Amino acid sequence: MATTSDIRNGLCIRYNNDIYKIIEFLHVKPGKGPAFVRTKMKSVTSGKVLDNTFSAGHKLEDVRVETHKFQYLYNDGEFYHFMNEADYTQIRLLEAALDNPGLMKEGEVVTVLINTEDNAPLSVDLPASVILEVTHTEPGVKGNTATNATKPATVETGAEVNVPLFINEGDKIKIETAKGTYKERVKE
Repeated sequence: MATTSDIRNGLCIRYNNDIYKIIEFLHVKPGKGPAFVRTKMKSVTSGKVLDNTFSAGHKLEDVRVETHKFQYLYNDGEFYHFMNEADYTQIRLLEAALDNPGLMKEGEVVTVLINTEDNAPLSVDLPASVILEVTHTEPGVKGNTATNATKPATVETGAEVNVPLFINEGDKIKIETAKGTYKERVKE
């Protein structure tokens, strides 16, 4: 059993007969009244995000998880297929278990959280940022705007990201996977 003081990003807990992964949390100690923890949790089975508040000292049923490195192989429309780098076994996951599947490139190494009770994969953690090539974007016209203008761009995986006007087709860009946002242009 864990308590609210053990809450951290990535912690998996059992709540309302489902397994949730903590995405965000905030310890709040108001001047009047007891402390509490405000959390944002994502269901690893359905992908539904839930906001919840736990009072300080509340007992939580944590789920023991192990992390393993897997290589992303391909997507067949319904499932995403991965291969364990240690023993070459393959697993497949539904899109709901993935945080930002549009940013995964075939052959990329990701971290998979696996429940130790039944060896079931729970979720996939992408690297903090990925570098992808822009395959399509409209040309940016200089002088059309005052500041911080963006335009949509399609990257090699098919995902769409808003980028600054100076980005052109063929440019490689770094994308923050947690939010799916443009970070910087990468020169080679």
